[in-house]
Amino acid sequence: MSYSPYPQGQPWQPWQQGPGVPQPWGGQAVPSMLASHADRERAVDVLRAGYGEGRLEKPEFDRRVARAYAARTVGELALLVADLPQGPVPHAAPVVPAVFRPVSRARVNGKAVASAVCGGLCLFTFGLTGIPAVILGHMARAEIARTGEEGDGLALTGLALGWLANGAWVVLMLLSFALALASG
Repeated sequence: MSYSPYPQGQPWQPWQQGPGVPQPWGGQAVPSMLASHADRERAVDVLRAGYGEGRLEKPEFDRRVARAYAARTVGELALLVADLPQGPVPHAAPVVPAVFRPVSRARVNGKAVASAVCGGLCLFTFGLTGIPAVILGHMARAEIARTGEEGDGLALTGLALGWLANGAWVVLMLLSFALALASG
């Protein structure tokens, strides 16, 4: 007499299908291969997912879990999960119209930001940050042209303020040299 996990007199259930059923543990199972504890736990996980998704009623879930823990072969476990998806079914991502999607913006060049900051600090440092503002501004504009990053306006601001500060220093030095020559 062969062992059957189904009690005598119980009606056939739709989940009692034949061989060739996909297994939650991958591949096709040999029905007579002994089931391990891990095989039983994987089958119970599939049952839990089916119950959580509303595919099984509580009494049917309880019966199947009890049978899964009592199963001796992998084939018996396959019959318990044959009519369920092999794990939670992923939900479809909601479709958001393009109007409401965030606009992807290009990255702002860091050297352009640094150039604008140095240019702005020229007023407070008496023009000492003018040279770094000019150097960073030219480097930023070259990178922006090559990579397509944002920040060209910041780089131009830093360049303009840096050149103004450097020009002011040049004018101040020429005036002081002219005064030195004139005084003697």
